Amino acid sequence: MIPTYNERDNVRPLTEKLFSAFKETHISAELIFVDDNSPDGTAAEAYKLAQTLPIRVIKRIDQKGLGSAIIDGINAAQAPIIAVMDADLSHPTSAIPAMFKIVKSNQAQLVIGSRKVSGGGTSDWIWYRKFIHWVARSIGSFLTPVKDLTSGFFMFDKQIIDGVKLEAKSWKIGLEIMVKGDFDKVVEYPIVFVEREAGKSKMSVKEAVKYLWHVASLAWWKIRCR
Repeated sequence: MIPTYNERDNVRPLTEKLFSAFKETHISAELIFVDDNSPDGTAAEAYKLAQTLPIRVIKRIDQKGLGSAIIDGINAAQAPIIAVMDADLSHPTSAIPAMFKIVKSNQAQLVIGSRKVSGGGTSDWIWYRKFIHWVARSIGSFLTPVKDLTSGFFMFDKQIIDGVKLEAKSWKIGLEIMVKGDFDKVVEYPIVFVEREAGKSKMSVKEAVKYLWHVASLAWWKIRCR
């Protein structure tokens, strides 16, 4: 499932890459776009592709934010294994088959597309963006042993969130699943994160504040559960 807002130029190339990976590795999959009524026509582009491919488009008229879009997509998914990734082509679709194999074979119930393990990394990031992400990871590091805890690219067995209430306090729903999910093992699969080629980043001071609030709420959740 892929949350979108003003990603029209990325929808078609991302879809082509995904279904090419599915076909080559014989994965039966449905693609779900959750769009917050993008003014650039993102949903319309996705609807066109849905005429010939197994694609579902959930268009939300009132923009509610990235976190709630991810949760709505997860709730709508009918498959037992769910993958979440960004629409900006920053996450390598080539990693999907390997991540799927790990979950399907029950080697792990949660797989993180990780920039922080051997073989992973980032491409063309300027120093202050690396610093911001280092700070974000440091702030949340006490919540989970996962090195790349801010990754927006992850795959999991849907059973691990049975009975779990996911809350859209920020866009880091993956981190919330890492903290609240009921799983035996998590694996970090190496990926190289690249800069988007089209569209604009959704990162802002407002989103950074939401992240801090999210981390605080997850910390309180852990304290209460203990």
